[in-house]
Amino acid sequence: MEDDDDVPALSAETFAALQEFYTEQQKRQEIFTKLEADDQLKENVLFDENWQLSQFWYDEATVQSLVSVIDKTVPDGGRVALISCPTLFVPVKRQIGERATVTLLEYDRRFEVHAPNFVFYDYNHPDKLPGDLPQSCDLVVADPPFLSEECITKTSQTIKLMAKDKIVVCTGAIMREKVEGLLDLKLCEFQPHHRNNLANEFSCYANFDLDGVLR
Repeated sequence: MEDDDDVPALSAETFAALQEFYTEQQKRQEIFTKLEADDQLKENVLFDENWQLSQFWYDEATVQSLVSVIDKTVPDGGRVALISCPTLFVPVKRQIGERATVTLLEYDRRFEVHAPNFVFYDYNHPDKLPGDLPQSCDLVVADPPFLSEECITKTSQTIKLMAKDKIVVCTGAIMREKVEGLLDLKLCEFQPHHRNNLANEFSCYANFDLDGVLR
C-alpha cells in the first residue's frame, strides 16, 4: 500500500492556476460547441478585451473603414491575413469570404472558435507559420499588440514573410519611424479609433494609397 506522505501535494496557488486553466478551456469548448450546434461559427464572437494581452477593440467606424479597404484591394481568389486584429475577422469574412480566403493570426486562443481560419501566432516566433502562408497574401493587415521596438520588429518579419503585395499596419503614432523604416510604409490620413479611448495616439500606415481607396 502506498504511503500518502509520498504523494506530492499541489500548493494552493498551483491548484488555483490549474482550476483557472481548465475553466477557461471548458468555456472555450462550450462556446465552440454552442456555435457549432447553432451553425453560427461565422457570427462575430466578441470576447472581452484582455488588457494583459494589450487588447483594445476597434470602434465600429474603424472596422467598417478597414473592411472597405480590404474588400476593394483583395482580388477574387486572393488572400488577406489579419495579424493581431481579431475584431476584423468576422466582418471581413462576411464581406469577402465567398470570394477570398481570410486568415486570422492571433495569440488569444479564445478565437480558435474561428478555426480552420485561425492560426495561433506569437510574435516572439515570427517565422513560425503554416507552410501555405509565406508569400501567399495579397494583403496583410497588422496591429502589433505592444508599442515596443521588439514587437514591431518581429511582427514586421512575419509581414514580410507573408505579403506578396499590399500591407496595412495600425499602431501607435510613436512607432512611425520604425514602421516606415522596417516596412517602407507611409503614414495615412485615416486614423484608427477604439471603443475605449486610448491615451496613445494611433495611426495607420500602408504601402499603397489607402486614403484614396476610402474616398
